[in-house]
Amino acid sequence: MLTDKQCKTAICPPDRKRARYTDAQGLYLEVSPSGSKRWFWKTYSDGKEGRMALGSYPALSLADARKARDTAKLLKGEGVNPIQARKVEKLKAVNPAGDTFQVVAQEWYDQQAPHWSPAHADRSKRQFERDLFPWLGQRRMADIEPVELLATLRKVEERGAVETADRGLMLARQVWRYAVATGRVGRDITTDLKGALRPYRGKHFAAITEPAELAVLLRAIKAYKGGHIVRAALQLAPLLFQRPGELRGATWSEIDLEAGLWTIPAARMKREKDGKENGDPHLVPLPRQAVAILQELHAYTGHGAMVFRGERNHERPISENSVRTALISMGYTPEIQTWHGFSATARTMLAERLDCDPLVIEAQLAHSVKDVNGRAYNRTQYLKHRTTMMQQ
Repeated sequence: MLTDKQCKTAICPPDRKRARYTDAQGLYLEVSPSGSKRWFWKTYSDGKEGRMALGSYPALSLADARKARDTAKLLKGEGVNPIQARKVEKLKAVNPAGDTFQVVAQEWYDQQAPHWSPAHADRSKRQFERDLFPWLGQRRMADIEPVELLATLRKVEERGAVETADRGLMLARQVWRYAVATGRVGRDITTDLKGALRPYRGKHFAAITEPAELAVLLRAIKAYKGGHIVRAALQLAPLLFQRPGELRGATWSEIDLEAGLWTIPAARMKREKDGKENGDPHLVPLPRQAVAILQELHAYTGHGAMVFRGERNHERPISENSVRTALISMGYTPEIQTWHGFSATARTMLAERLDCDPLVIEAQLAHSVKDVNGRAYNRTQYLKHRTTMMQQ
């Protein structure tokens, strides 16, 4: 076995590339011609000899080198590859920013936000700052217990925001998964909260799906005595069944009355950031009844940019409340029919009453689905089929 004195005086002869001074149980000191000295532990795997670097001498003394060897032997005895374990520890050490919940969450958010829509990014940031950071922000993630996270989310539930609490858990789950991946924590504690929060079923917008009831609504819309612009939006909502923001934000430059086609730019669609910036526009074939409504409306708003211009500001569209208020005035409260609900009305009627192809329906609704071959369809496909369906 080596002594401290032997370690200090160990040299490498000039005619050799290196010299080894053996201690015990596979530990040895390797000396280079330049005089540098490093500790190694000899390993064997699948009958092949390898070695594990333990550190440099004299920074790592003989006694400490033996302790490092014993630690590595213990890991190997437990079935852990000590060399791989060392690599993992080094990777964990490359997180200089820290391991508090706020630091890790901000790091995850900064990576994800550029790929989100501005609205989603802003909503997520506000939820972190309002519902999670005040209670968990300065806590080390490895020290946070599931019960702490549950208590934090229940504060949100207590104010009646069940959906927000559910969304908070989803955000926390993403942060914990990122923390596991970057070596801040050993496991995702959010899995322990499954079933602990009040269930959130998602919000379904009220929609009429019975033909006789829909007929009554359509006759009420036709008889509506409100302003020209709101009446036109109200009439087009069930005919085109696009999202309220997409319809009320329409500009005349998007509409080709001769071709009977409305081209909604990708930037105005409900998509993630990449889809808004690089996606295809959404095409809406206009049935002849919709063309007639738009031609009549053109006399009122055609000299401006907005199809459904606001009453006070002609550069902005009508608000979503305008059509909502019109429906309520006719007796159709949000519990019976909503503007959003016209898409559900159309989907049900087209599938159950007109036997339209579900792929064509979903394409018209701008929903991302896969065809029978498992390929995501291009939204410009099925245009001929959608034109026929819209006229039906």
